[in-house]
Amino acid sequence: MASPEATTSVTMISADPGADALRRRGLRQMRTVAVSLLLVAAAVYVVTLDRGGSLGFVNAGAEASMVGAIADWFAVTALFKHPLGLPIPHTALIPKRKDDLGRGLEEFVGENFLQEDIIRERLAAATPSARLGTWLSDPANARRVVDEVAEVAAIALGKVRDDHIASLVNDALVPRFREEPISPLLGGLMSEALQDDMHHGLVDLALEELHDWLKENPATVQEVLGERAPWWAPQTINERVTARIHLEMVRWVGDIRSDPRHHARLALDSMLLQLAADLLDNADTQRRTERLKDRLLEHPAVITSGISLWNALRLALTGSLGDPEGAVRKRLLAEVCAFAERLTEETRLQVRLDGMATDAAVFVVDRYGAELTAVITHTIERWDGKEAARRIELHVGRDLQFIRINGTIVGGLVGVLIHTVAILVD
Repeated sequence: MASPEATTSVTMISADPGADALRRRGLRQMRTVAVSLLLVAAAVYVVTLDRGGSLGFVNAGAEASMVGAIADWFAVTALFKHPLGLPIPHTALIPKRKDDLGRGLEEFVGENFLQEDIIRERLAAATPSARLGTWLSDPANARRVVDEVAEVAAIALGKVRDDHIASLVNDALVPRFREEPISPLLGGLMSEALQDDMHHGLVDLALEELHDWLKENPATVQEVLGERAPWWAPQTINERVTARIHLEMVRWVGDIRSDPRHHARLALDSMLLQLAADLLDNADTQRRTERLKDRLLEHPAVITSGISLWNALRLALTGSLGDPEGAVRKRLLAEVCAFAERLTEETRLQVRLDGMATDAAVFVVDRYGAELTAVITHTIERWDGKEAARRIELHVGRDLQFIRINGTIVGGLVGVLIHTVAILVD
C-alpha cells in the first residue's frame, strides 16, 4: 500500500487539454527548427572539411555552430531531464530540486510583489473606484449587479431553516436578553419619547379605536356592566343605568380624543413620566420589570413568534427578489445607479474609497502574506518531479528552444571570428 507521502506527491494542477495541445505543437515546431539548424551545420561541416580559402571560414563557422548547438541543447535539456538518459551530475534540475525552486519562487514573490509600497503604487495607478463607477454607469452592468445580488440573497434566505432561527433565539438572543437589564433601556426610551411627545400619536390611535368600539358595541358594554348590577334591582332600572353609563363612556372618551389638554391625557402623561423615572431609579420597579422580562423570555410563544416573523419576512423578501420589477430590485437598482453617479463625479469619494481599498489590501498582505506565498511551496512540494518538469517544459520549452537556435547562430559567428584571428596571427 502506498504511503501518504507517495500519494500526495503525484498531485498536479488540472490542465486545459486544448491549450496543452497548442503548446505541445509549438514546442515541436521550435525543436524541429533547432535540430534542423544543427543538421545543416553538420552537413556544411562535412562538405567543407579540409577545404581552404573562403570555405575554410565556412567550415570553421559550421564547426562552431555544431558545438554551440550541442552545448545549448545540453543546457536546455539538463533543466528537465538527464540528457540521453545519462545520470550526469547537475542535470534534471527541476525534478530533483523542485522543492528548492518552490521555496525560491515563494521568497521572490514575497520580496518583490507583496510589499506595501508596491501594492499602494499599483492600486493608486489602477484607480479602482473610477473604473468601478464607469463600469456601473452602464445600465446593463448595473442591472447585472442587482440580478446577481438578488439571486445570491434569495439562495441565502432559502438556506435558513426554522431550526436555525430557533437556535439563534434560544442560544444567542435569549441568553443575551437575560443578561442585559431592560429597565434602564425602557426608562431611557420612554423618557425620550415623552419629551418629544412621540406617545401622543399612539394615544390618539388608541382613543380613536376605543371610541369606535364603544359606539359599535353597546350591547357588549351593557352586558358587561349588567353583570356588576345588584341582583335585587329591577331589570328595567339596570338596563337604563347601563345604557346611561355606556353613553357617558362614549362621550368621555370622545372628549379625551378631541381635547389635547384634557385632564385625563395630562394624568396619563404624568403616570408615564413617573413610570419612566421609576424604571431608571426605583429598585422595586426595576425588579418587577426584570421578572416580567424573564417570564416573557421563558414563554414558548417567543420562539414561535420569532420563527413566524422570520418566515413572513423571508417570504416577502424572496418574492420581491424573485420579481425583476419588484420593489426590492427597483430600490437596489436605484441605489446602484446613484452610487455609480457619485463615483464618476466626486473625486473625493474616489480618493477615499481607493484609500480604503489600498489599506485593506495592505492589511491582508501584511497579516496573511506569508500564508499566501506559502501556497506556492506547498503546492509544488505535492507535485511529482517528472510531471512537474514535463508541465513546465510544455509552458516555457518553446521559448527555450531559441537558446539553442541562438547558440547555433552565435557559435557559427564566433567560429568564423576565431578562424579569422588564427589566420591573421599565422
